Amino acid sequence: MEVFILAVFFLLITPGPGVLSTAGVGASFGSHAGYRYVFGLFIGTNLVALAVVTGLAGLLLTIPLLRIVLLYASIAYLCYLALRIALAGSNIAFIKSAKPPGIVDALILQAINPKAYVVNITLFTGFQISSMPIWQEVLWKFAIINIIWIPIHLLWLAVGIGLKKLALPARIQRSINMVMALALLAVVALAARVGQTA
Repeated sequence: MEVFILAVFFLLITPGPGVLSTAGVGASFGSHAGYRYVFGLFIGTNLVALAVVTGLAGLLLTIPLLRIVLLYASIAYLCYLALRIALAGSNIAFIKSAKPPGIVDALILQAINPKAYVVNITLFTGFQISSMPIWQEVLWKFAIINIIWIPIHLLWLAVGIGLKKLALPARIQRSINMVMALALLAVVALAARVGQTA
């Protein structure tokens, strides 16, 4: 059980599209948008976990064309989110009127987020908690994952919101938004590299 809990913690706290975009939304758009975004990520991650547990994800990912489509959809969407975060509060007209990412954006991200699938496959298939029946083990894993997932994402959101609340000069805030966006793009580059070698 302890090994599983540690695995959940380290797999979730390491930077991936979910936590990086959470911090970016908090820093760029503030708390209200941030909490809506985290709620969407929460629903999305549990839907991905359900797809993994039921075998649907494994079945779909055996189709090579679908894997390629999901990889490029993921890359395109992460680039789109990175752009929205990077240009938040800028004077560029088409970004100024854009709404902050919300629940639907978070659901889409989790549906095509490669890390969400890898983490859930690892956690649900790679660790046996005890000799309990499989359905009990799955329920325990859902509970433990969510108990750890929520505070980790709220912590990343708090970091982003804290940066926004500092009321830094616009130039520095734009630089922070750019750093958040570049971190997301680094994850995109890693996903593309892993996807091409898989």
